[in-house]
Amino acid sequence: MSFEIEGKLHRKFDTENKTATFQAREFVLEVNANNYMQYIKFQLTQDRCAVLDPFEEGDRLKVHFDLRGREWNDKYFTNLNAWKIEKAGEDVVIVPPPAAQEDFPDSSTEPVFGGADDDDDLPF
Repeated sequence: MSFEIEGKLHRKFDTENKTATFQAREFVLEVNANNYMQYIKFQLTQDRCAVLDPFEEGDRLKVHFDLRGREWNDKYFTNLNAWKIEKAGEDVVIVPPPAAQEDFPDSSTEPVFGGADDDDDLPF
């Protein structure tokens, strides 16, 4: 199951080599929830650690993530495992160009009713 959330990049940390074959990178997203600021820590792993490189602290981001949980020595841990990060609000809005003036009718092209050449065949 995947989730997504938008917020401001509050802090990003360097990539850490946990073992010879495993690396992880953490970052914190600032989210305003019900007028209370929440600081939510996410984790990137392996080749996804570089996904955070183009972003700077203060950028508005949309983070796609999965919930991960594990047990160790009768203790339980939960990770928010990010797998995609993108700028928030980057939807492309296409604005049509303004119509040319000649597309709009003016008084010279307005129809005239009740003239001598009208065929008044209306039943009422």
